[in-house]
Amino acid sequence: MRLKSIAIAILILGGSFYASLTAMDWLWPPRASRPALEKLPPLPPIARRSEFITPIVVPLTVIASTLERAAPRDFGGKADNPASQLLTDSDIDWHVSRGTMTATGAQNALNVSTPLAGKLIVTGSLSTASGTPLNNALGNLLGAKAAQQLGNISIKSLNANAAINGTATATARPRLTTDWHLDPQLSAQVTLANNSLSVAGAKVAVPAQVKPVIDRTVNEQVDRLQQRLRADDSFRRAMREQWASICRSIPLPSPASGAPPLYLEMRPVKALAAQPQIDNAAVTLTVGLQAETRIVNHATTPRCPFPEVLDIQSALGGGRINVGVPIDLPFAQLGQIAEAELKDRVFPEDGSGAIEARIKSVDVDASGDRLLVSLLVHATETTSWFGLGADAVVRIWCKPVLDANAQVLRLTDLSVAVTSDAAFGLFGALAQRAAPYLAQALEQHATIDLKQLSSGVQQKLAGLIGDLQADQSGVRVKANVTDVRLGEISFDSTTLRVIAEANGTVHVTVTQLPAL
Repeated sequence: MRLKSIAIAILILGGSFYASLTAMDWLWPPRASRPALEKLPPLPPIARRSEFITPIVVPLTVIASTLERAAPRDFGGKADNPASQLLTDSDIDWHVSRGTMTATGAQNALNVSTPLAGKLIVTGSLSTASGTPLNNALGNLLGAKAAQQLGNISIKSLNANAAINGTATATARPRLTTDWHLDPQLSAQVTLANNSLSVAGAKVAVPAQVKPVIDRTVNEQVDRLQQRLRADDSFRRAMREQWASICRSIPLPSPASGAPPLYLEMRPVKALAAQPQIDNAAVTLTVGLQAETRIVNHATTPRCPFPEVLDIQSALGGGRINVGVPIDLPFAQLGQIAEAELKDRVFPEDGSGAIEARIKSVDVDASGDRLLVSLLVHATETTSWFGLGADAVVRIWCKPVLDANAQVLRLTDLSVAVTSDAAFGLFGALAQRAAPYLAQALEQHATIDLKQLSSGVQQKLAGLIGDLQADQSGVRVKANVTDVRLGEISFDSTTLRVIAEANGTVHVTVTQLPAL
């Protein structure tokens, strides 16, 4: 009976002692002395320069079909009378139809040609008045007296015709201008077969009579086309639309549960282009935009004035997307990311230690070239019957190293600096005993996963490119983001800066040009 009473007394005494310690720990929680942190200079403002370079391919077949629809198929007119003394009241009419247009390219010149086929028709009256070629011919044959006796001969219904065959070719050597226009630099050439017809002994050469007027007609068409293309504002409007679509901030997925949203801000600053390249398949115009990109913690409305001058460069290379994004993470937010990975984890994980430590929260601060990770833990001793435990703060120093391939922030060179002092020093002793387990756990799990940041950037850039790939009349876009890597890190006393680099490809093929 006495032993039972003693045991009950011990239980009551131990319970009272534990309850008292717990109450005091609740009323006067552990207050670890915070180590002095070395103040760092603020990170300088930064925005990375990003590039979007796009080759726009216009197949020659598309160019030929556009001109085929726009150019008139038939044209004609009147030629000058080459024998006005012989032919009176005459009409020399010509009519030409063109065939199918074909386009070829070589040495950065675009040639568009079409066959010509038509007829030259001469109608009018024939006169043998003295001094005409026909009167002279009769005089030579019969004598002057006989020709004079024949008098004037008049043929009122003369009608003769001959075929017109040839080719019309237009050559363009297009050049971009810095004021956002395209100078086609067009020239035309008409070649006709050497056909002729004979009118009352006078030979009329078809090319000599028809080519000047056909040249004039073709050149008038080419001049109108050249003026229209020079004045056309389609290129400027298209580039302005793309400029406006990029000038914005885009919300990104939150890097951690409960963390505030981040925004990808893009601000185009320069428009680029290279002169058109022409081969035997297509005309390729490479254009591009340079933009300042950064990630911010609030939505912005960037100002992006459209440039009046197009920066024309000798070459821009193939289609590509290179986006460099500085991501500024406040250490409070970085702590939230780390806490999402470590909170409620118990160390040692196999339960083999005399002390069990459960992580309740994580804070991250910077000092000099190191980070200070402060862990609020609940340490419980597991060897005694009472299982005493308390909250304590364990501070561990480390150096951050970015693992670009794994896209994680690794904490290296770990060392325990301070453990908190708990009530009566008893729970502080538990924290001291738990510290080695926590340091060992951090060595094994000392990573802060940043994949959510990079995947968020990739997701939003893919969405932006997806908008570009949406069906557009006469345009086919192929683009994708191939990878996003984390390039480098830096930090000051409040912020960790991570540079994300996104790469991709983009190509545009024109399937139909606007009507001319």
